[in-house]
Amino acid sequence: MIFDEIHKYGKWKNFLKGFFDTYEKKSKVIVSGSARLNVYKRGGDSLMGRYFFYRVHPLSVAEIVSPYVIENEIRKIPVAIADEDWTALIEYGGFPEPFVQRSRAFSNRWQSMRNDQLFREDIRDATKIQELAQMELLAELLRNQAAQAMDYQSLAKKVGVANDTARRWLQVLKSFYYCFSIKPWIKNVTRSLLKEPKYYLWDWSLVDDEGSRHENLIACHLLKAVHFWHDRGLGDYDLYYIRTKEKLEVDFVVSKNGKPWFLVEVKTNSTGLSPALYRFQEEIQAPHAFQVTMNLPFVDRDCFEEKRPIIVPARTFLSQLV
Repeated sequence: MIFDEIHKYGKWKNFLKGFFDTYEKKSKVIVSGSARLNVYKRGGDSLMGRYFFYRVHPLSVAEIVSPYVIENEIRKIPVAIADEDWTALIEYGGFPEPFVQRSRAFSNRWQSMRNDQLFREDIRDATKIQELAQMELLAELLRNQAAQAMDYQSLAKKVGVANDTARRWLQVLKSFYYCFSIKPWIKNVTRSLLKEPKYYLWDWSLVDDEGSRHENLIACHLLKAVHFWHDRGLGDYDLYYIRTKEKLEVDFVVSKNGKPWFLVEVKTNSTGLSPALYRFQEEIQAPHAFQVTMNLPFVDRDCFEEKRPIIVPARTFLSQLV
């Protein structure tokens, strides 16, 4: 049995609880829906012990080339993504409709409709926030500052609201899957930043700057991986970045059970290895360190066999995730 958008029914949780308790041994149940389902599940009668929660993400390289679940985290054999699929993924994002249509006109109309539904329906109805024009301005500023550490005071000033209001609105945008944030990794890093999360958009096609869009795409793939690994019960995974007060930085750190697992530095073009990868791999003792480069052709090689910092094509690296 599949129930989609069931949260539009006022007593949906009581219904699901009764249905499950009655037909648990006779049926399997999938419940799916929009971001509202995640917002509304916090209130009312509890479904604890009756379900497992999975976070659904946009399409990724691995899902396109190998649409099946494996037992471990990493796919040992990378698979090449077709050039046209790779180009479409970068340009139109990972949401299925724009990716499949591959039309700029369609993508523009789809993004406009999604924006209207997000602000004029979902956020307005669920939160009762009235200053929608200012919240839309906040979302537009996030587009221009994607992949950057967030300065809440500067952001609040541009939007014309108090700092606490800007922070609260950012949490609302996160809860409705417009954006997400990652915190800095501070363990065993000399003079690391203690706050200032970096923000990314769930739809990286909204980001105009090429370098920021590429970093946002990698961030979305990594977040999808850590969420899926965690939701499947493989361990406790999380996503961070590293930056010191001297502005030495590595874009991403993936942790496993509280320990750093691998570092990722994103580059658009092929360049020499970033010195920061060497320093931080040694400093935090991460087993792997990758400089993921967007413009390199696919290489049929398991990059996770390497322990030293290496340059790896994005097409190869991403095909080994989720």
